[in-house]
Amino acid sequence: MEVDTPLQFTPAPKSAATVLCADCGAPIDGTQSAGAFCYDCIKLKTDVTGGIQREATLHMCRDCDRWLSPPNSWVVAQPESRELLALCLKKLRGLNKLRIIDASFIWTEPHSRRIKVKITVQSDLGDGAIMQQSFEVEYTQNYHQCPDCAKSYTHNTWRACVQVRQKVPHKRTFLYLEQSILKHGAHKDTINIKEVHDGIDFYFAQRNHAEGFVDFLKAVVPVNVKKSQELISMDIHTSTRSFKFSYSAELVPICKDDLVVLPIPLARKIGNISPLTLCHRIGTSVNLIDPATLQTADVDTAVYWRTPFRPLADVQDLVEFIVLDIEPLGQQKGRNFLAEATVARASDMGSNDSTYYTRTHLGGILHVGDSVLGYHMTGTNFNNELFDKLEESKYASTIPDVVLVKKHYTRSQKAKSKRNWRLKRMAKEESEMLPRKQDQERMERDFEMFLRDVEEDSELRAGIALYKAQQEQQQQQQNADAMDVEESDVDDGDDEGLAIPMEQLLDDFEDMTMVEEE
Repeated sequence: MEVDTPLQFTPAPKSAATVLCADCGAPIDGTQSAGAFCYDCIKLKTDVTGGIQREATLHMCRDCDRWLSPPNSWVVAQPESRELLALCLKKLRGLNKLRIIDASFIWTEPHSRRIKVKITVQSDLGDGAIMQQSFEVEYTQNYHQCPDCAKSYTHNTWRACVQVRQKVPHKRTFLYLEQSILKHGAHKDTINIKEVHDGIDFYFAQRNHAEGFVDFLKAVVPVNVKKSQELISMDIHTSTRSFKFSYSAELVPICKDDLVVLPIPLARKIGNISPLTLCHRIGTSVNLIDPATLQTADVDTAVYWRTPFRPLADVQDLVEFIVLDIEPLGQQKGRNFLAEATVARASDMGSNDSTYYTRTHLGGILHVGDSVLGYHMTGTNFNNELFDKLEESKYASTIPDVVLVKKHYTRSQKAKSKRNWRLKRMAKEESEMLPRKQDQERMERDFEMFLRDVEEDSELRAGIALYKAQQEQQQQQQNADAMDVEESDVDDGDDEGLAIPMEQLLDDFEDMTMVEEE
């Protein structure tokens, strides 16, 4: 049986209804054309971007580099960023009636104060026809000062003030607090910083900025904050009021290396520590250590302000001693080593044979012949009620003759110029009365003492930002080294072990300059 061969069926091409364009006579599909015109003629006759302006103006504040977003808000936008492009498109009237396909910046000279944007849009012409066109818009950049910057240049326009105070004879804690503020940028919202006698005032334009700064202070140092407000104006018709807010932040009057006598009930409550202790660190609480037993305790901020007490002696009362003998006892807690030491006052060397026996927590760094700073308890009269109660209690036999605090490094006269690092300082406004000459010398002495603490204490360096010395300072250091070539070897060994490694120093962007090689 034969199988029929399959038949091939090829459909005939469908003939489209063609008409001639009314303008140019080109054949077009009559079923899809709009108004009997070809696409080229439609582009020539129709302009969907006719109602959109080709020029506009952008306002920028030259102080804070923010742009005005109508009606009254200011936004941060980098050049040729998405935020700036959105702001440019928002400024054009009539653009909301079209469909935006693409938008991009066209390069212009940075100093021309002109911004060009190329925009591609689409519009529906009816009968299924869609028109797509591209056009350019040129923006003129004008400068206009924002209200926040205008307030910063006007006196007495602050809305909130944070008054930081500490009643101590030196400013070491304020210097540490200043470096912590600079490291974390907590002062970026301030409109003014003013230095007063017992502390620093920080002024803010908004209340929430001041509250954020107060929260930062509570996270860094033990502080007691009190709030007050003053009515500035009131509208009786709308019941709206305007206030100025003041925050009083008082730091605890205890600093690092201070000798502290605790109230006996408080000493029993925080771990039954000896009432006579040494403050070895100030964090969110006061950290104390007993040099005779290496026992540590923390006094919380709330606990301290319920039963406040002042230090028995501060760093201004330190006396230099010479280590005659030291014997480790084998007990260690962290970096503290318990040891028994025999010391003599440096001023008594060669005049008498008075020696003192004591226990110290510096057994890991002290050697025979080293200089050490401490508090001389024998023969010293303290005007302190807590110390009088301590002498009358059962702890009177535990009062040592000498309390050693820290090792003393002998520095040469030109040790300041040999530092390969530096610290940044906040730009503060001085008070109306210029500091007296003795006050200025005291401030310089406190700052030099703080720099020495930074060199000696690695834990203190971890909380602040150190920068490499500037080129001018390094040049002065090289010149000083060249002039001191003939100095004795004894002076060269004074600062040994105090140099800060270069790995811990940061590069300052202000000092980075690009030099073209010839």
